[in-house]
Amino acid sequence: MDNLKKMKILAIETSCDETAAACIGENFEVLSNVTKTHVEHSVFGGVVPEIASRVHTKLILPVVRKALEDASLSIQDIDGIAVTYGPGLIGSLLVGLVFGKTLAQVLQLPFIGVNHLEGHLFSIFLNRKNLAPPLLFLLVSGGHTELIYMEDYGRYKYLGGTLDDAAGEAFDKVAKMLGLPYPGGPHIDRLAREGRKDFVRFPRARTKGYDFSFSGLKTAVLYYLRKQSREFIEAHISDIAASFQEAVVDMLLEKTRIAMDELKCEKLAVVGGVSMNSRLREVFNKEFRNSEVYFPEPQFTIDNAAMIGAVGMFKLKKGEKSPFTLGANPNLKLT
Repeated sequence: MDNLKKMKILAIETSCDETAAACIGENFEVLSNVTKTHVEHSVFGGVVPEIASRVHTKLILPVVRKALEDASLSIQDIDGIAVTYGPGLIGSLLVGLVFGKTLAQVLQLPFIGVNHLEGHLFSIFLNRKNLAPPLLFLLVSGGHTELIYMEDYGRYKYLGGTLDDAAGEAFDKVAKMLGLPYPGGPHIDRLAREGRKDFVRFPRARTKGYDFSFSGLKTAVLYYLRKQSREFIEAHISDIAASFQEAVVDMLLEKTRIAMDELKCEKLAVVGGVSMNSRLREVFNKEFRNSEVYFPEPQFTIDNAAMIGAVGMFKLKKGEKSPFTLGANPNLKLT
């Protein structure tokens, strides 16, 4: 019975092509986490915004119901509603935002708008009671590649980010060049395990400060493939995948290593969908073996509502809430 008296939050995430809902307890305890990835985009090789919005509209109510059911809660047990309001696809964001606001108004509950990027940072605290800031974060996903220093919960120092493509976007685009299905990152990771990392020396971008750039690498892969026959590519697809992946990991590692040294930081968290990459995990665990290195649980690496709920719970406990006039912001930054 004691657990039922603790605060609980219902979170909703619809920023791109995952419809997600979760119930989170006071200490970032995950009571439920339901994520439905839209398979409708696979035939197009990327996310189609209009399709994403329609699928969110279809899935959001059953996903929310399932999250409450999995947590053995009724809607009357909820103390607040947290919803992603940016960044992301405007149509997708609006589906979750309108649903969450309506639910909060009807139930007369606090409504908390959550920055999707902040959610990715908080994913590292889910089901981890003993981890706390300060932490250096490398956020790597399909839409973001950024280095962020978390001085304390809610206090961030933005160090740098990608100047063009995000790392995950580069994985997907190169996978498409190789004729692999969308999303391409997991397919490249799987193939690369059997390939030679030194088969092709693809260029590593040299950027100022803590910024990243992956467009030049992507273009280099494109020009390389244009020079090869289809038979050659098929015979060496694992080698090409491994060589490309190694270049991405090298660039991520270089900036992260510099940041860890300059900040004299002892704890590193790698979050976002690309944090599931097996080569990245292998290299980072080896490179930073004298530091504490953390990766989210697999279910919390992709876009999910549990991470949104963690931020929502942090804000709710501080007494913060958002106005119902809060709008979707597709270009929202982490400040």
